[in-house]
Amino acid sequence: MSHDIKRNLMTPDHYENFPVGSLFMPARLRAPIRAIYAFARTADDFADEGEVEAQVRLARLAEYHAHLHALERGEDVADPIFRALAPHIRKFDLPYALFHDLLTAFEQDCTKSRYAHFGEVMDYCKRSANPIGRLLLKLYGDEDIKHQAWSDGICSALQLINFLQDVAVDWKKNRIYLPLDEMAKFGITERQIAEGHCDALWQQFMKGQIERARRMLQAGAPLGLALKGRIGFEMRLIILGGERILMQLHASRGDMFQQRPKLGWKDWLNMVWRAAYTRRAANREGASSCGSGSCKR
Repeated sequence: MSHDIKRNLMTPDHYENFPVGSLFMPARLRAPIRAIYAFARTADDFADEGEVEAQVRLARLAEYHAHLHALERGEDVADPIFRALAPHIRKFDLPYALFHDLLTAFEQDCTKSRYAHFGEVMDYCKRSANPIGRLLLKLYGDEDIKHQAWSDGICSALQLINFLQDVAVDWKKNRIYLPLDEMAKFGITERQIAEGHCDALWQQFMKGQIERARRMLQAGAPLGLALKGRIGFEMRLIILGGERILMQLHASRGDMFQQRPKLGWKDWLNMVWRAAYTRRAANREGASSCGSGSCKR
């Protein structure tokens, strides 16, 4: 999903905005989720080694492609990341193409640092974020096409949210994931980002970016109720986490330079309560509809 999601989930002091793979997940899914994120995390780390020449980073990612191809041929791979991942790929019939898609996004981070328009940004999200959601649905045994579409919307929205909260962080890596044509409409230059200057035009620009990400997140939100049990609860937490970050961005008028959004314990309490309440409210509504004779089965 977002860059935050793809980073080191096993480092105790690592900050995560979105609770993917938490203890709320069924125990049977924790090992495969850890294996998937270990793959994505290490590959993403290769791409983020800014002090290393691009060709070296691309060569490391090419090795990951080669390891995937070896697994597809039924061969053993000595790399511990792939030794941990292989049995879960076989057990859950995870599509190799989704892993390759992730790698192409990480490769792009080694060669492309600017995005001319929103279409280019979404193409990146399609490969950097959406595969994670589809892999998770596969682990859940969910093949519903509508659910996949909702998942894509959520994952892309979370990736956009990460871009918005990390504008300053990405700038230090010489990356701008904001659409350049939309920046130009508001007279925003790269120098303004470098200086962390949050003027009225920047605030208006960010307002549009925040609202677009919010609409995308809301469009996929039905997935949180469509998935049952702990899995649905986890998905609702993920969606609510994205909403809270957007609320903080809106409250700061897009000034992530001085106030990078971060979820605190009050946010988590609110999210857990809302994730549980939403399901109870939906259940009551469903029971009421059935009682009135309008329930369809």
